[in-house]
Amino acid sequence: MRGGRSASQLAAELGLPDRLVRSWLRWAEGRAPGGNGAPAPTPRREQAVPARRVGPSLADQAAGIARLHKELERVRMERDILKRAALILGQATDRR
Repeated sequence: MRGGRSASQLAAELGLPDRLVRSWLRWAEGRAPGGNGAPAPTPRREQAVPARRVGPSLADQAAGIARLHKELERVRMERDILKRAALILGQATDRR
Protein backbone atom coordinates (compact mmCIF):
# COMPACT_ATOMS: atom_id res chain seq x y z
CA MET A 1 0.00 0.00 0.00
CA ARG A 2 2.91 2.35 0.70
CA GLY A 3 4.80 1.48 -2.45
CA GLY A 4 7.92 0.40 -0.56
CA ARG A 5 8.31 3.75 1.21
CA SER A 6 8.63 4.16 4.95
CA ALA A 7 6.14 6.06 7.07
CA SER A 8 8.80 8.75 7.55
CA GLN A 9 9.20 9.16 3.80
CA LEU A 10 5.44 9.39 3.33
CA ALA A 11 5.19 11.95 6.11
CA ALA A 12 7.94 14.06 4.53
CA GLU A 13 6.24 13.92 1.11
CA LEU A 14 2.91 14.95 2.62
CA GLY A 15 4.39 17.55 4.98
CA LEU A 16 2.84 15.84 8.00
CA PRO A 17 4.24 14.66 11.34
CA ASP A 18 5.56 11.07 11.35
CA ARG A 19 3.32 10.03 14.21
CA LEU A 20 0.19 11.14 12.34
CA VAL A 21 1.07 9.10 9.25
CA ARG A 22 1.95 6.10 11.42
CA SER A 23 -1.42 6.47 13.19
CA TRP A 24 -3.24 6.54 9.85
CA LEU A 25 -1.32 3.48 8.68
CA ARG A 26 -2.22 1.60 11.89
CA TRP A 27 -5.85 2.55 11.36
CA ALA A 28 -5.75 1.41 7.71
CA GLU A 29 -4.18 -1.90 8.72
CA GLY A 30 -6.88 -2.31 11.36
CA ARG A 31 -9.53 -1.86 8.66
CA ALA A 32 -8.17 -4.89 6.82
CA PRO A 33 -10.13 -8.15 7.32
CA GLY A 34 -9.86 -9.10 10.96
CA GLY A 35 -9.15 -5.49 12.08
CA ASN A 36 -11.16 -3.53 14.63
CA GLY A 37 -12.37 -0.87 12.12
CA ALA A 38 -11.77 2.11 14.40
CA PRO A 39 -12.42 5.53 12.84
CA ALA A 40 -9.54 7.32 11.16
CA PRO A 41 -7.66 9.78 13.35
CA THR A 42 -8.21 13.40 12.45
CA PRO A 43 -5.27 15.78 12.54
CA ARG A 44 -5.20 18.41 15.25
CA ARG A 45 -4.88 22.03 14.22
CA GLU A 46 -1.12 22.12 14.84
CA GLN A 47 -0.69 18.90 12.83
CA ALA A 48 -2.67 20.12 9.83
CA VAL A 49 0.08 22.33 8.46
CA PRO A 50 0.56 22.83 4.72
CA ALA A 51 3.36 20.95 3.02
CA ARG A 52 6.68 22.71 3.35
CA ARG A 53 8.23 23.95 0.14
CA VAL A 54 11.69 22.81 -0.69
CA GLY A 55 13.74 25.60 -2.22
CA PRO A 56 13.01 29.26 -2.82
CA SER A 57 9.52 30.74 -2.67
CA LEU A 58 7.68 31.84 -5.79
CA ALA A 59 8.50 35.48 -5.05
CA ASP A 60 12.21 34.62 -4.76
CA GLN A 61 12.05 32.68 -8.02
CA ALA A 62 10.34 35.60 -9.79
CA ALA A 63 12.96 38.03 -8.49
CA GLY A 64 15.71 35.68 -9.66
CA ILE A 65 14.14 35.40 -13.11
CA ALA A 66 13.85 39.19 -13.37
CA ARG A 67 17.52 39.53 -12.37
CA LEU A 68 18.53 36.98 -14.99
CA HIS A 69 16.51 38.79 -17.68
CA LYS A 70 18.33 42.05 -16.86
CA GLU A 71 21.68 40.28 -16.93
CA LEU A 72 20.83 38.63 -20.26
CA GLU A 73 19.90 42.02 -21.72
CA ARG A 74 23.22 43.49 -20.54
CA VAL A 75 25.24 40.57 -21.91
CA ARG A 76 23.48 40.81 -25.29
CA MET A 77 24.25 44.53 -25.41
CA GLU A 78 27.92 43.85 -24.60
CA ARG A 79 28.02 41.19 -27.31
CA ASP A 80 26.56 43.57 -29.89
CA ILE A 81 29.06 46.28 -28.93
CA LEU A 82 31.94 43.82 -29.27
CA LYS A 83 30.64 42.69 -32.67
CA ARG A 84 30.55 46.29 -33.89
CA ALA A 85 34.00 46.96 -32.47
CA ALA A 86 35.36 43.87 -34.21
CA LEU A 87 33.89 45.04 -37.51
CA ILE A 88 35.34 48.52 -37.09
CA LEU A 89 38.77 47.19 -36.12
CA GLY A 90 38.65 44.68 -38.96
CA GLN A 91 37.96 47.48 -41.43
CA ALA A 92 40.73 49.58 -39.93
CA THR A 93 43.30 46.80 -40.36
CA ASP A 94 42.24 46.25 -43.99
CA ARG A 95 43.17 49.87 -44.83
CA ARG A 96 46.81 49.39 -43.83
